[in-house]
Amino acid sequence: MATIEANRPMSAEEKKVIFASSLGTVFEWYDFYLYGSLAAIIAKQFFSGLDEGSAFIFALLAFAAGFIVRPFGAIIFGRLGDMIGRKYTFLVTILIMGVSTFIVGILPNYASIGVAAPVILICLRLLQGLALGGEYGGAATYVAEHSPAGQRGAYTAWIQTTATLGLFLSLMVILGTRTAIGEEAFADWGWRVPFLVSVIMLVISVYIRLSMNESPAFVKMKAEGKTSKAPLTEAFGQWKNLKIVILALFGLVAGQAVVWYSGQFYALFFLTQALKVDGATANIMVAISLIIGTPFFVIFGTLSDKIGRKPLIMLGCLLAVLTYFPVFEALTKAANPDLYAAQQKNKVIVTSDPAECSFQFNPTGTLKFTSSCDIAKQVLASSSVSYDNVVGAPGTTASIKIGETEITGYSAKGLPADEAKAKSAEFRKAVAETLKTAGYPAKADMTKFDKVTVVIILTYLVILVTMVYGPIAAMLVELFPTRIRYTSMSLPYHIGNGWFGGLMPTTAFAIVAQTGNMYNGLWYPIIIAGMTFVIGMIFVRETKDVDIYADD
Repeated sequence: MATIEANRPMSAEEKKVIFASSLGTVFEWYDFYLYGSLAAIIAKQFFSGLDEGSAFIFALLAFAAGFIVRPFGAIIFGRLGDMIGRKYTFLVTILIMGVSTFIVGILPNYASIGVAAPVILICLRLLQGLALGGEYGGAATYVAEHSPAGQRGAYTAWIQTTATLGLFLSLMVILGTRTAIGEEAFADWGWRVPFLVSVIMLVISVYIRLSMNESPAFVKMKAEGKTSKAPLTEAFGQWKNLKIVILALFGLVAGQAVVWYSGQFYALFFLTQALKVDGATANIMVAISLIIGTPFFVIFGTLSDKIGRKPLIMLGCLLAVLTYFPVFEALTKAANPDLYAAQQKNKVIVTSDPAECSFQFNPTGTLKFTSSCDIAKQVLASSSVSYDNVVGAPGTTASIKIGETEITGYSAKGLPADEAKAKSAEFRKAVAETLKTAGYPAKADMTKFDKVTVVIILTYLVILVTMVYGPIAAMLVELFPTRIRYTSMSLPYHIGNGWFGGLMPTTAFAIVAQTGNMYNGLWYPIIIAGMTFVIGMIFVRETKDVDIYADD
């Protein structure tokens, strides 16, 4: 079977393929932003009857479950996609994902059915995560195998634009519902509407997907009797294929994932948490940068058809390594100049016994840090204060020196809960007042907020995202043979984006708290992107001219 003719206009059928495939990833991001935006309301609805510790753990599981199980979904549905076909497999994934999202909208809360409510919610999140694990690989494979040779980058890049659409859809539905019924009603029952509305996308997507044909590459392979009977064994049990999976993860996807999370999610986190910009303004700034930057997904996808996927992905990783520190420092100057000035003028010093200082990596949110060193560092980190560490004598109670004022810390080890809470409030108040005197602002002064510069910086970060993410779908498809393509490409993608990317905020905060510099969290994406650049440049081959219809 010859390759599909290149350099011709996109046909109506191909437009339908891209539209139907993209709806699944719109679902993914619509759902993701719904949970993020409505987290506080959902917690009250589903975890209100549990004790504080259990409620937190259940809430964490509910929101994290989707990310945790995605690689397993990639294995399950990737196997099915390589055995029975692309079309029917990712028809199943969108049905599971869409129905699960809809059920959340009608699920009784804790007050109605007790502990069953959070348990069912977590089960729904697990189902969504499994489905999403199969959705992206199916969409990318399906679109790529329908694309003309020489235009796979351009065609698959459309899938990468859907994060923006999912964000705006969720924000519009939430804002529209809140405006229509009011805050009180929204918190009571109106929060369900955005989940219920998702059924419209589901019906449209299923209708279109039912009318589509199987991918040409899979049809050819099936007609020749070359479908894999054991895609998992072939993909991960044979070194020649497993080697490509490992290289795809460490030489492509891991770096892509951290650049992507840094440019969109960590940038927002940094604005609100580190620079104390109000949430509404920060979200608007990020939204504007996404609007400006999103066309570059298609631009870089198209460019990758001409100059190659690898040069663009590697360049994006390299630029991240070289520019993240100066770019985020410039973001501080533009968004909160008072904080930047205070950091330069009044240095903060923490003196402590290193033996009682922990590395505050807390992915489950359940660990309690009680030493005077850990408490002091947490207070400063949460206040966006960079500091220098000075080694104290063994057994020294940690202290914080701000300018010429020194504040002695405390240890919460063995203290009753009430006493620990009182000491925490007293210590935080003393630190906050001293920081204020030293010129450290409690929040960003919006009269000094440079909107234009902030948007330019955020847009640059989004363009780096588009550079690494725009060509990645086409390259992953082209790396693997048709018979195990769905299975092989899905796993590194979801490990990279779900785990390497998903752990970024927690790891970055731990590094900041440990080292005392609010920019040091950037070492995480810089090191991972640097690793990907080196491994990718040395070991990963260019794929743009691969004939994906050729015999394996």
